[in-house]
Amino acid sequence: MNLIHQLKSIDNFHTSEAMKAMLVNQIEKLTPQSTPLQFSELEKPVPKSNEVLVKVSCCGVCHTELDEIEGRTLPASFPMVPGHQVVGTIVGVGADVKERNMGERVGVAWIYSACGMCEHCLGGNENLCEHFRATGRDAHGGYAEFMVAPAEYVHLIPDFFKDSQAAPLLCAGAVGYRALLMTGLQNGDRLGLTGFGGSAHLVLQLALFLYPDSEIYVFARKEEERKFALELGAVWAGDTAKSPPRKLHAIIDTTPAWKPVVEAMKNLRKGGRLVINAIRKEEADKSYLQHISYKDHLWHEKEIKSVANVTARDVREFLDWAATAKLKPHIKEFSLEAANEALLELKFQKVKGSKVLRIKES
Repeated sequence: MNLIHQLKSIDNFHTSEAMKAMLVNQIEKLTPQSTPLQFSELEKPVPKSNEVLVKVSCCGVCHTELDEIEGRTLPASFPMVPGHQVVGTIVGVGADVKERNMGERVGVAWIYSACGMCEHCLGGNENLCEHFRATGRDAHGGYAEFMVAPAEYVHLIPDFFKDSQAAPLLCAGAVGYRALLMTGLQNGDRLGLTGFGGSAHLVLQLALFLYPDSEIYVFARKEEERKFALELGAVWAGDTAKSPPRKLHAIIDTTPAWKPVVEAMKNLRKGGRLVINAIRKEEADKSYLQHISYKDHLWHEKEIKSVANVTARDVREFLDWAATAKLKPHIKEFSLEAANEALLELKFQKVKGSKVLRIKES
């Protein structure tokens, strides 16, 4: 790193400078009246030698934040700054960083770091690493004005997308992309999507681009979601418990519930595959698993696979594909201070598309 680069980086490393952030301080069961995040001031972070400092512009709001707050995937410590769909600008660079530069517009996804040495990492599946660390769960995330992240897991954002559009691509989009790859879908195969929120509406658009001869079928509880799916190009949309006119080669489940899993299995053709795209499932309707019939749901060599999370390669490949396909994320913006409102709306109302916190103007 040259001297000018060093001076620019050092100029940003004022540890006495404060920043605004939203914090998770404890585990709690959410109600429509909850305020689980506390608006606070923290000391602006300083990047280590292998890290960059990101001035955050936007951060997507994800169901996994609900899982953290309600204890299904526990934060490593309290308080924790949540948020793992982070878009911003690099304003500080650690001494050993070679691949990222000051001023670059970048994103940080759910994968914060991995060991890089185990069989999973060496095989390109660092999402399965025993030392996997998640952004906003194991390290402070993007519900803040600044954050640090290992340069290896910071991704360039394509110029095609505005900051707010890019945010949901980093999780809802990237994990949906991994799920789509895991279906083994071939052009002309029939794909089902159960649940139609932040992830599924991006998967549908990408699937139509990558597999132009394939038909997309959508299962969703709300009429508004089903109408939205048809507008985006689905050939059929019905309630979660409905059966489409034809059996499907693959289905991606993007919900936190169990009923969609059971209902999806009956709609697969022989040898079909269900891919569950969720970090955690909630307990509310777990008893629905008792409806499973071996003959109707599991027989004839049907498969169930789960998506653990994403790799750095998934994120970068998806960002490239998203720009090439000119995906159009549907978003609703909130201020940082309104993060509680965004989370509660996600849990209890489920409006279409993705929710994004606007932290700073880029």
